[in-house]
Amino acid sequence: MPEERQVLFREFLDIVERKQAARGVFYIQKQCSNLTQEFPELLKDVESHIPWMTEALGKSPDAVNFWLGESAAVTSLHKDHYENLYCVISGEKHFILLPPTDRPFIPYELFQPATYKVNEDGSFDVIDVQNAEKVPWIPLDPLDPDLSRFPEYAHAKPLHCTVRAGEMLYLPSLWFHHVRQSHGCIAVNFWYDMEYDIKYNYFQFLDSVTKMMNAV
Repeated sequence: MPEERQVLFREFLDIVERKQAARGVFYIQKQCSNLTQEFPELLKDVESHIPWMTEALGKSPDAVNFWLGESAAVTSLHKDHYENLYCVISGEKHFILLPPTDRPFIPYELFQPATYKVNEDGSFDVIDVQNAEKVPWIPLDPLDPDLSRFPEYAHAKPLHCTVRAGEMLYLPSLWFHHVRQSHGCIAVNFWYDMEYDIKYNYFQFLDSVTKMMNAV
């Protein structure tokens, strides 16, 4: 988990615009519908939902998130249980996408929950969360996959996608994604809760079979 700090928005902008020096990697990325909960002043500048998606799904978004940060902020490979509409306002987002059907080629390992802590010299320590159960996470870096350690990944078919200012990416639920960004990129995404229907059942079946094969 990232180290979290509370700063004034103008101070954060000074750091991103490099008017002020600061230790760490700065990224507004709290996924709690932070646009509506923490940045209500910005609501008048964006739509509260995407009308055609709301109509298609028959529901309103569960969360609307605001993203702004440095290019050093990279999101590791993962998946979400949301239908995701990702809208870039300024700059670029670089996605690596893998479909749920590539699950057999994507490794998982158990990791101790931990939090990054930045030191005075700008280096990071990883501090374990005490008395917490280990959680499954993907240890593979799709930018530089270690095929000697994870040979199955050679069968995966990653898609590389750049979303530029004024563009929108529909990222279906359960798709794996890795995300980078240009420095100072501004984006808003709309999360619609997924339906736990036959698609979810198929994925759970594939996930279970993959785990059984890896255990043999």
